Amino acid sequence: MLENASYSDVIGAASMPYLNSLAQKYALARNYYANTHPSIGNYFMLTTGQILTNDDAFSGTVSADNVVRELTAAGKTWKSYAESLPSVGYTGGDQGAYLRHHNPMTYFSDVQNSGTQQANLVPFTQFPIDLAAGNLPNYSFIVPNVYNDAHNCPAGMSTCTLAQKLSAADTWLQTNIGPLIADANFQKSGLLIIVFDEAETSDATNGGGHVAAVLVSPQLKQAYQSTTLYQHQSLERFSMEMLGVTTIPGAGSTAPDMSEFLP
Repeated sequence: MLENASYSDVIGAASMPYLNSLAQKYALARNYYANTHPSIGNYFMLTTGQILTNDDAFSGTVSADNVVRELTAAGKTWKSYAESLPSVGYTGGDQGAYLRHHNPMTYFSDVQNSGTQQANLVPFTQFPIDLAAGNLPNYSFIVPNVYNDAHNCPAGMSTCTLAQKLSAADTWLQTNIGPLIADANFQKSGLLIIVFDEAETSDATNGGGHVAAVLVSPQLKQAYQSTTLYQHQSLERFSMEMLGVTTIPGAGSTAPDMSEFLP
């Protein structure tokens, strides 16, 4: 998950050469729109098929159907890898560069009421360990911290341009996600989706504005660009269906499917 940048700021931009190289080599959804402003409703749409709230300070419990519930019911494993998460299983509020409203699984009753499920909330430092050991779950939700997701200025900078934020995010992707794409297991059957939660607030087209969504997988058409209108509920549906999960929470169940990306 990346943050708060419009499609026109990202695709073709000199500030994000790595992401653009992936978009050219793999697949790009050119007509993809977020659902709302600010962040939190988009994260919930991706994981519950509902906006639920537009209050980034929301601290309640979400009992609505969600991807954790359906993945678990289908016998699939999952983890949320959140950079700067204070500790394994942490469901509390913001801490330093970690923002809770970018980590939707922490709100789900399924997670809050189960120590087993809470153990799937892990700091991002666990990701390269799991990758190297061949222990990645079926479904991973990856959350860079605010210095690396284009939300804030890069660490150590008090003021910056959007291009500098995007450049830092691009470098983070190449450093931390590049090894995943190069992994032999991923190259057999993996699927990685890099998407921005919302556009700049000045763009409210279709709710949350025009954003970049890049789909990286050997299972998909290569160097493919789609012009079909999609939003986060379609991505929720696609990620679950690619894992063989047939019950899709909320609007994902009736969202336009993304099967055009399949060969």
